[in-house]
Amino acid sequence: MKVVVDTNVIVSGLLTPAGVCGQILDLLLEGVLRPCVDDRLLTEYEGVLLEPRFTFTSAQVSTVLEMFRTAGEPVAALPLDAALPHEDDRPFLEVAAASQAILVTGNARHFPKEACKGVTVVRPAELLELLRRSS
Repeated sequence: MKVVVDTNVIVSGLLTPAGVCGQILDLLLEGVLRPCVDDRLLTEYEGVLLEPRFTFTSAQVSTVLEMFRTAGEPVAALPLDAALPHEDDRPFLEVAAASQAILVTGNARHFPKEACKGVTVVRPAELLELLRRSS
């Protein structure tokens, strides 16, 4: 299953490895989920994970980024004409649209249905439920 992972899911997964988002990171590592990425997403992941408010080590950040770079499907996303509450969320929607992937986010309200133009947006728990039902 192809997914675009919002940064908040990665942060939550690293902060709470036994939680729902931690399970998603495990599924990415196991190859059950295939992340779709572009340079904009990788840059955001790195920038956020290295923020001083988080205590992630450079080794943790490097490991996460390497996983997304090696396991990820590189996507050349096209600009979308979509009105989003937060403009910095646009790359996630564009990559999901271009790759026909599911966008998984803890902030589903940032991706209103009318702006998503057919992209499936789910919360982390909803993604795990989709996986359970499909297996």
